[in-house]
Amino acid sequence: MRIFQLLLVFALSLVAASAQAEIYGYIDEQGAAHFATERLDARYQLFFRGAQFASSEAAPSGPGTPELLRYLSHHPNLKKFEPLLKVASNDFALDPALLKAVMAAESGFNPGAVSPKGAIGLMQVMPATAERYGLQGDRNKTIEQKLADPETNIRLGARYLRDLHRMFPNRQELVLASYNAGEGAVQQHKNQIPPYPETRSYVQLVTQMVQLYQPNAALKRPDASVFSGSGVNSRRIYLTLPGRRNLPASTLAKSE
Repeated sequence: MRIFQLLLVFALSLVAASAQAEIYGYIDEQGAAHFATERLDARYQLFFRGAQFASSEAAPSGPGTPELLRYLSHHPNLKKFEPLLKVASNDFALDPALLKAVMAAESGFNPGAVSPKGAIGLMQVMPATAERYGLQGDRNKTIEQKLADPETNIRLGARYLRDLHRMFPNRQELVLASYNAGEGAVQQHKNQIPPYPETRSYVQLVTQMVQLYQPNAALKRPDASVFSGSGVNSRRIYLTLPGRRNLPASTLAKSE
Protein backbone atom coordinates (compact mmCIF):
# COMPACT_ATOMS: atom_id res chain seq x y z
CA MET A 1 0.00 0.00 0.00
CA ARG A 2 2.85 2.37 0.84
CA ILE A 3 4.40 1.83 -2.61
CA PHE A 4 1.06 2.48 -4.29
CA GLN A 5 0.69 5.74 -2.39
CA LEU A 6 4.15 6.87 -3.40
CA LEU A 7 3.44 6.06 -7.04
CA LEU A 8 0.17 7.96 -6.86
CA VAL A 9 1.89 11.01 -5.41
CA PHE A 10 4.53 10.83 -8.11
CA ALA A 11 1.90 10.56 -10.87
CA LEU A 12 -0.05 13.50 -9.47
CA SER A 13 3.13 15.57 -9.30
CA LEU A 14 3.73 14.89 -13.00
CA VAL A 15 0.21 16.00 -13.83
CA ALA A 16 0.65 19.17 -11.81
CA ALA A 17 3.98 19.90 -13.48
CA SER A 18 2.43 19.40 -16.90
CA ALA A 19 -0.44 21.72 -16.03
CA GLN A 20 2.05 24.49 -15.27
CA ALA A 21 4.08 24.01 -18.45
CA GLU A 22 4.68 27.23 -20.33
CA ILE A 23 5.68 28.49 -23.75
CA TYR A 24 7.33 31.88 -24.27
CA GLY A 25 7.70 33.77 -27.51
CA TYR A 26 8.31 37.03 -29.33
CA ILE A 27 8.51 38.43 -32.86
CA ASP A 28 11.77 40.01 -33.95
CA GLU A 29 12.40 43.08 -36.12
CA GLN A 30 12.36 40.99 -39.30
CA GLY A 31 8.95 39.51 -38.45
CA ALA A 32 10.22 36.05 -37.46
CA ALA A 33 8.55 34.28 -34.55
CA HIS A 34 10.62 32.74 -31.75
CA PHE A 35 9.36 30.20 -29.21
CA ALA A 36 10.97 28.52 -26.19
CA THR A 37 9.93 26.52 -23.14
CA GLU A 38 11.54 29.06 -20.82
CA ARG A 39 12.14 32.80 -20.82
CA LEU A 40 15.55 32.91 -22.42
CA ASP A 41 15.83 36.71 -22.25
CA ALA A 42 13.71 39.83 -21.77
CA ARG A 43 12.26 39.62 -25.29
CA TYR A 44 10.38 36.42 -24.52
CA GLN A 45 6.86 36.93 -23.16
CA LEU A 46 4.51 34.31 -21.76
CA PHE A 47 2.52 32.87 -24.66
CA PHE A 48 0.86 29.73 -23.31
CA ARG A 49 0.51 28.18 -19.85
CA GLY A 50 -0.66 24.71 -18.94
CA ALA A 51 -3.93 23.39 -20.29
CA GLN A 52 -5.84 26.64 -19.90
CA PHE A 53 -5.18 28.26 -23.25
CA ALA A 54 -8.45 27.10 -24.82
CA SER A 55 -10.31 29.25 -22.29
CA SER A 56 -10.58 32.82 -23.55
CA GLU A 57 -10.51 34.28 -20.06
CA ALA A 58 -7.34 32.35 -19.29
CA ALA A 59 -5.59 33.13 -22.55
CA PRO A 60 -2.48 35.29 -22.17
CA SER A 61 -2.67 38.77 -23.58
CA GLY A 62 0.95 39.82 -23.55
CA PRO A 63 2.74 41.76 -26.30
CA GLY A 64 2.65 40.01 -29.66
CA THR A 65 0.27 37.23 -28.60
CA PRO A 66 -2.15 37.61 -31.55
CA GLU A 67 0.75 37.66 -34.01
CA LEU A 68 2.30 34.57 -32.42
CA LEU A 69 -1.03 32.82 -32.68
CA ARG A 70 -1.27 33.70 -36.33
CA TYR A 71 2.19 32.29 -36.96
CA LEU A 72 1.20 28.93 -35.55
CA SER A 73 -2.34 28.67 -36.86
CA HIS A 74 -2.06 30.27 -40.30
CA HIS A 75 1.52 29.81 -41.39
CA PRO A 76 1.42 29.56 -45.22
CA ASN A 77 3.27 26.24 -45.24
CA LEU A 78 0.84 24.76 -42.74
CA LYS A 79 -2.00 25.52 -45.15
CA LYS A 80 0.10 24.34 -48.10
CA PHE A 81 0.79 20.93 -46.55
CA GLU A 82 -2.61 20.50 -44.90
CA PRO A 83 -3.81 17.97 -47.54
CA LEU A 84 -0.70 15.83 -46.98
CA LEU A 85 -1.17 16.00 -43.22
CA LYS A 86 -4.80 14.99 -43.54
CA VAL A 87 -4.00 11.96 -45.69
CA ALA A 88 -1.19 10.87 -43.34
CA SER A 89 -3.34 11.29 -40.24
CA ASN A 90 -6.07 9.13 -41.82
CA ASP A 91 -3.71 6.47 -43.16
CA PHE A 92 -1.83 6.06 -39.87
CA ALA A 93 -4.72 6.78 -37.46
CA LEU A 94 -3.05 9.82 -35.89
CA ASP A 95 -4.47 13.01 -34.44
CA PRO A 96 -3.90 15.76 -37.05
CA ALA A 97 -3.09 18.12 -34.17
CA LEU A 98 -0.18 15.86 -33.21
CA LEU A 99 1.27 15.94 -36.71
CA LYS A 100 0.97 19.73 -36.86
CA ALA A 101 2.56 20.12 -33.42
CA VAL A 102 5.49 17.84 -34.27
CA MET A 103 6.04 19.65 -37.57
CA ALA A 104 6.00 23.04 -35.84
CA ALA A 105 8.48 21.92 -33.18
CA GLU A 106 10.74 19.98 -35.52
CA SER A 107 11.12 22.36 -38.46
CA GLY A 108 8.98 25.46 -37.94
CA PHE A 109 7.19 24.39 -41.17
CA ASN A 110 10.43 24.71 -43.17
CA PRO A 111 10.65 21.81 -45.68
CA GLY A 112 14.33 22.56 -46.29
CA ALA A 113 15.39 22.31 -42.65
CA VAL A 114 18.41 20.08 -41.95
CA SER A 115 19.55 19.55 -38.37
CA PRO A 116 23.21 19.40 -37.27
CA LYS A 117 22.63 15.66 -36.66
CA GLY A 118 21.34 15.13 -40.19
CA ALA A 119 17.57 15.03 -39.62
CA ILE A 120 15.77 16.26 -42.71
CA GLY A 121 12.66 18.14 -43.69
CA LEU A 122 9.32 19.08 -42.17
CA MET A 123 9.20 16.17 -39.72
CA GLN A 124 13.00 16.01 -39.27
CA VAL A 125 13.35 12.37 -40.25
CA MET A 126 16.77 10.77 -39.96
CA PRO A 127 18.03 8.89 -43.06
CA ALA A 128 18.56 5.80 -40.89
CA THR A 129 14.91 5.90 -39.81
CA ALA A 130 13.82 6.26 -43.44
CA GLU A 131 15.92 3.23 -44.38
CA ARG A 132 14.12 1.21 -41.71
CA TYR A 133 10.91 1.90 -43.63
CA GLY A 134 12.38 0.95 -46.99
CA LEU A 135 13.42 4.29 -48.45
CA GLN A 136 16.56 3.92 -50.56
CA GLY A 137 18.66 6.21 -52.67
CA ASP A 138 19.17 5.54 -56.37
CA ARG A 139 21.15 6.88 -59.32
CA ASN A 140 18.85 9.89 -59.64
CA LYS A 141 18.42 10.94 -56.01
CA THR A 142 20.13 10.22 -52.72
CA ILE A 143 18.06 9.15 -49.74
CA GLU A 144 18.58 12.64 -48.31
CA GLN A 145 17.14 14.25 -51.42
CA LYS A 146 14.15 11.92 -51.35
CA LEU A 147 13.57 12.75 -47.71
CA ALA A 148 13.39 16.43 -48.60
CA ASP A 149 10.19 15.75 -50.55
CA PRO A 150 7.34 16.97 -48.26
CA GLU A 151 4.98 14.08 -49.01
CA THR A 152 7.64 11.44 -48.40
CA ASN A 153 8.84 13.23 -45.28
CA ILE A 154 5.39 13.64 -43.74
CA ARG A 155 4.39 10.04 -44.40
CA LEU A 156 7.60 8.64 -42.91
CA GLY A 157 7.29 10.87 -39.86
CA ALA A 158 3.65 9.85 -39.42
CA ARG A 159 4.46 6.17 -39.86
CA TYR A 160 7.16 6.40 -37.22
CA LEU A 161 4.76 8.15 -34.82
CA ARG A 162 2.16 5.44 -35.49
CA ASP A 163 4.66 2.71 -34.61
CA LEU A 164 5.75 4.57 -31.47
CA HIS A 165 2.10 4.75 -30.39
CA ARG A 166 1.90 0.99 -30.80
CA MET A 167 5.06 0.59 -28.77
CA PHE A 168 3.86 2.93 -25.99
CA PRO A 169 0.04 2.77 -26.06
CA ASN A 170 -1.72 5.60 -24.22
CA ARG A 171 1.64 7.16 -23.35
CA GLN A 172 1.94 10.11 -25.71
CA GLU A 173 4.70 11.62 -23.61
CA LEU A 174 6.84 8.54 -24.34
CA VAL A 175 5.92 8.70 -28.03
CA LEU A 176 7.19 12.27 -28.16
CA ALA A 177 10.29 11.48 -26.10
CA SER A 178 11.06 8.60 -28.48
CA TYR A 179 10.58 10.79 -31.54
CA ASN A 180 13.12 13.20 -30.11
CA ALA A 181 15.67 10.92 -28.45
CA GLY A 182 14.89 7.50 -29.96
CA GLU A 183 12.84 4.67 -28.52
CA GLY A 184 16.03 3.00 -27.32
CA ALA A 185 16.73 5.91 -24.96
CA VAL A 186 13.20 5.68 -23.53
CA GLN A 187 13.50 1.92 -23.02
CA GLN A 188 16.96 2.35 -21.49
CA HIS A 189 15.40 4.64 -18.89
CA LYS A 190 12.73 2.08 -17.98
CA ASN A 191 10.00 3.57 -20.15
CA GLN A 192 10.34 7.03 -18.68
CA ILE A 193 11.20 10.33 -20.36
CA PRO A 194 15.01 10.40 -20.53
CA PRO A 195 16.63 13.06 -18.31
CA TYR A 196 17.89 15.08 -21.27
CA PRO A 197 17.03 18.82 -21.13
CA GLU A 198 16.20 18.93 -24.83
CA THR A 199 13.93 15.87 -24.69
CA ARG A 200 12.06 17.02 -21.59
CA SER A 201 11.52 20.47 -23.09
CA TYR A 202 10.52 18.91 -26.41
CA VAL A 203 7.84 16.78 -24.78
CA GLN A 204 6.52 19.80 -22.94
CA LEU A 205 6.52 22.00 -26.03
CA VAL A 206 4.83 19.53 -28.37
CA THR A 207 2.26 18.53 -25.75
CA GLN A 208 1.28 22.17 -25.41
CA MET A 209 1.15 22.67 -29.16
CA VAL A 210 -1.08 19.62 -29.61
CA GLN A 211 -3.61 21.43 -27.42
CA LEU A 212 -3.20 24.58 -29.48
CA TYR A 213 -3.93 22.72 -32.70
CA GLN A 214 -7.11 21.05 -31.47
CA PRO A 215 -10.14 22.24 -33.50
CA ASN A 216 -11.73 24.08 -30.57
CA ALA A 217 -8.55 25.78 -29.36
CA ALA A 218 -8.24 29.53 -28.90
CA LEU A 219 -5.62 29.38 -31.64
CA LYS A 220 -8.38 29.89 -34.20
CA ARG A 221 -9.78 33.08 -32.72
CA PRO A 222 -7.40 35.85 -33.86
CA ASP A 223 -7.87 37.42 -37.25
CA ALA A 224 -5.29 35.86 -39.55
CA SER A 225 -5.36 38.33 -42.41
CA VAL A 226 -1.95 39.87 -41.68
CA PHE A 227 1.36 38.53 -40.40
CA SER A 228 3.59 40.80 -38.37
CA GLY A 229 6.75 41.83 -40.17
CA SER A 230 7.71 42.05 -43.80
CA GLY A 231 11.44 41.35 -43.85
CA VAL A 232 13.23 38.45 -45.51
CA ASN A 233 12.65 36.25 -42.44
CA SER A 234 8.95 37.07 -42.24
CA ARG A 235 6.80 34.01 -41.52
CA ARG A 236 9.79 32.06 -40.26
CA ILE A 237 9.50 30.20 -36.97
CA TYR A 238 12.36 29.37 -34.63
CA LEU A 239 12.00 27.07 -31.63
CA THR A 240 14.75 26.96 -29.05
CA LEU A 241 15.16 23.98 -26.72
CA PRO A 242 17.92 23.55 -24.15
CA GLY A 243 20.63 21.37 -25.65
CA ARG A 244 19.46 21.77 -29.24
CA ARG A 245 21.21 23.87 -31.84
CA ASN A 246 18.97 25.93 -34.09
CA LEU A 247 18.25 24.36 -37.45
CA PRO A 248 20.21 25.85 -40.36
CA ALA A 249 18.08 27.34 -43.10
CA SER A 250 19.79 25.32 -45.84
CA THR A 251 17.81 23.39 -48.41
CA LEU A 252 18.96 20.14 -49.96
CA ALA A 253 19.65 20.40 -53.66
CA LYS A 254 17.34 18.22 -55.73
CA SER A 255 18.39 16.43 -58.87
CA GLU A 256 16.53 17.19 -62.04
